[in-house]
Amino acid sequence: MSRFRDRMTGTKYPGSGVAPLPAEEVRAALFAVNGAEKPFRVRHALPTEKGDLVAEWRVLEPAWRSYFVRKQVDRLMKTRMLLDPEKHEVRSLDEEWQVTWLGDTPRLATSRAYGRGQLTTVMWEWEYERDADGHRRRVKVYRFDSRVMKGALQKAVLGAGWTWRGKMYKL
Repeated sequence: MSRFRDRMTGTKYPGSGVAPLPAEEVRAALFAVNGAEKPFRVRHALPTEKGDLVAEWRVLEPAWRSYFVRKQVDRLMKTRMLLDPEKHEVRSLDEEWQVTWLGDTPRLATSRAYGRGQLTTVMWEWEYERDADGHRRRVKVYRFDSRVMKGALQKAVLGAGWTWRGKMYKL
């Protein structure tokens, strides 16, 4: 039953030869995932968020806001993480809100649609254009995939020798 639960929650284990690093080095590895060119960031959790770290999409940052508005991204996703040094694991819980963009200067308004657990959101947009032979073909304009953020976080945790444990209801 535990393998089934691990599969349902997205729990991943490090390779068999990887020694677990101290908690501070795992925290540093998670902060190293940050980058100016990435549409998400890792930060310290607020006291109300009940975790150690939070990874979230940069929807409200001015440099990224126009990108998210232009693409009409209608979901805001956040991954809360709690580090457990005794078990060498990072517990994660995803939260997702449905949002709408309002006004001439776009700002977010959240709706009542909310989800939590282990979530995956994928949105994409296609356009049709003609190739050199005159045939119509479909071209991907953009792709928004929450697995990009989560995959980078998991890679950092597993590389540090810790377990990534997905949680469904609470950390």
